[in-house]
Amino acid sequence: MARARKTITPDPYAKPIAKPLPPSKSLPGKLKQFQAPTRADFDLVSPYGAAGDQPKAIEELTEGFKNGEQFQTLLGVTGSGKTFTMANVIKNVGKPTLILTHNKTLAAQLYQEFKSFFPNNAVEYFVSYYDYFQPEAYIPHTDTFIEKDASINDEIDKLRLRATANLLTRRDVIIVASVSCIYGLGSPSEYFDLMVRIKKGDIYDRDKILRDLVHIQYSRNDFSLDRGSFRVRGDVIEVHPSYDEDGLRIELFGDEVDRLYRFNIVTGEVIKEVEELTIAPAKHFVTKEENRAGMLQRIQLELTDRLAELDKEGKVLESARLSSRTRYDMEMLRETGMCNGIENYSRIIEDRAPGTRPFTLIDYFGDDWLLMIDESHVSIPQVGGMAEGDKSRKTTLVQYGFRLPCALDNRPMNFAEFEYMYPKQVLFVSATPGDYELKKTSGVVTEQINRPTGLLDPKIELFPIQGQMDVLLYRIEEVVKNGDRVLVTTLTKKMAQDLTEFFIEAGIRAKYLHSDIKTLERHELIRGLRSGEFDVLVGINLLREGLDLPEVSMVAILDADKEGFLRNYRSLIQTMGRASRNVNGTVLLFADNMTESLQKAIDETNRRRTLQEEFNAEHHITPKSVTRKIEEDLRIIDPLEDELGDRNSEFGIDDESSWSEATGSSDDSTDFTPGIRPMEPLQPSRFRRQLHKARVATNGVGHDRAEQLVHEPTANVQRRKMSAAPGNRHPEQSEGSSKVQSKLIDLERQMKEAAARLDFEEAARIRDIIRSMNN
Repeated sequence: MARARKTITPDPYAKPIAKPLPPSKSLPGKLKQFQAPTRADFDLVSPYGAAGDQPKAIEELTEGFKNGEQFQTLLGVTGSGKTFTMANVIKNVGKPTLILTHNKTLAAQLYQEFKSFFPNNAVEYFVSYYDYFQPEAYIPHTDTFIEKDASINDEIDKLRLRATANLLTRRDVIIVASVSCIYGLGSPSEYFDLMVRIKKGDIYDRDKILRDLVHIQYSRNDFSLDRGSFRVRGDVIEVHPSYDEDGLRIELFGDEVDRLYRFNIVTGEVIKEVEELTIAPAKHFVTKEENRAGMLQRIQLELTDRLAELDKEGKVLESARLSSRTRYDMEMLRETGMCNGIENYSRIIEDRAPGTRPFTLIDYFGDDWLLMIDESHVSIPQVGGMAEGDKSRKTTLVQYGFRLPCALDNRPMNFAEFEYMYPKQVLFVSATPGDYELKKTSGVVTEQINRPTGLLDPKIELFPIQGQMDVLLYRIEEVVKNGDRVLVTTLTKKMAQDLTEFFIEAGIRAKYLHSDIKTLERHELIRGLRSGEFDVLVGINLLREGLDLPEVSMVAILDADKEGFLRNYRSLIQTMGRASRNVNGTVLLFADNMTESLQKAIDETNRRRTLQEEFNAEHHITPKSVTRKIEEDLRIIDPLEDELGDRNSEFGIDDESSWSEATGSSDDSTDFTPGIRPMEPLQPSRFRRQLHKARVATNGVGHDRAEQLVHEPTANVQRRKMSAAPGNRHPEQSEGSSKVQSKLIDLERQMKEAAARLDFEEAARIRDIIRSMNN
């Protein structure tokens, strides 16, 4: 019997909401040039000069830009000093510079390096300011709506504001940014126009200064001069800019500006007297008050049109939902100027045309600037992937009546728009440039192969898969006898764990590292490897860019012939590079077949090794292993460290690693942002039931003993987890683990004290911190 044919009807919700515009027409608006395109004076400070291939690379790149080349690629091997070369190019070109990299950890490291190279210039840090972010979303097949939930890091917000304020007021600016730079910011024109500018000797009514400060979202606080606030004492106005550590003091004599100072917020001590002050808005999203009525009118017009569409399609529920949510937002905007999810109305607030993108950090640079893309083989694909995921989520929200179509225009740049915004000078930097970069430069690259230290690329040895464990055990034993360390890479987490167990049973001190290991444990494991607590570290994809391990003299790559992301040409080169900082660097490749990627990686490594040998012979250089203090290399270098030190101590956490452990935040890219992630609230009724049961069990012995029984399992679980954690199998415990354990004990004490005084909310908050640190 023939089976009936099923008729597939088109999904009515799959109708496209808006037609995408080409990059030339999706610009948010014409921007004025905020500053004259004069040469920026960068003061490069360094105790050493260019060496190895650096002088040649600096000269080639500088000349290329002077001769009008738009795209250039710097192919710099691991340890060749690419950052110093980039700093010299910035100085020679003399333009505001954006350095784009693919994660926040690497951005923080680059920020520190460039800050040391250019101490007298504005080096800024621009990454996502969210400690935790859950975007608004709707899942149709389960009818589940997820509210937006976010926790903003106040200190990173300050650095972002400082970056944009400097961009609009000076030319000698270097900004190290993550992919956050392609996401929406407020209009740079309005941001610039709303700056409060005060000069010594000007006639300026005191009340007008106060109104102007309130208008750019500063709040008055006569008791505590917090960031983004001001206070008034007679004819003296003190302002704490949202982007600065110092305060600004304005002294009036009648209506005349008598004196202007910068002063220390804590001590009140005058730092210096100035002739003029510029106070930038406290937030990026600022609007002129006179525009509010027009903004609400435009929202109403879009709402009316969208409701008509939904009613015509018979979507009654979606129409009612959209009407209710949008009218509530309009009322909030009318009364307070703010609403939850205001960014979804950014296109209407900025009066942009439908389909246009929002303003981004890149728009603040104007027309005359320099772009450097670090680790371009990773950063470029990341930029390209941001827009599509955002579009898919927002389209569902619009189709089901949770948002107006204007929400689709609150989005990151798509890749075509990012390319359209390229300045006249773009430098791609990578040890393994991707096809995109090579296409842009017609295959021409500036090579920086020869290291100033004379170190060679590692030797490569090939072995068949059969009998690989015997070879590996023998070679590990040889390396360990010399006092060096070993990295072994596998394809799966389970294989990494099983191989580690095998090594331990064979008497080798080994541990594993993969994405399931928490951030604190990752850094403790790497510290343990370098300090000699164990000799072999088994991993998957985390043993690549950014790991600087001079003690590692051998890298073993298992299943090297399995083509794919983990074993393609670039991944193999990056993994091999981990052994290039040791004079005895060697790579063991276990494979039965010679794949195209494998052959290409071997040929390229041998070519680089030969070039370095010739360079060493010509300049009489004897290779020496890199030496670096463990403390400098293994902690995440965070530009906020000083500012966050005091705040961390309030929670009983000493360093940024402990923050990660406390929050349970971790991912494959080892991104790091300090801060506490919002915790799940404890239901008071559940806590009371547990407490009641404990009291019954103790026959009314007392509240303290009952409360102790409620929390006793938490302590036991904590002790078991601390002893069974992958990084703690060896009987020796690191200093960091001891600190964390003492903090756990202290947090448990605080939790019990809170429960004893029936402050269940505080007890729940501390309990969740303990759970996060244990998991």
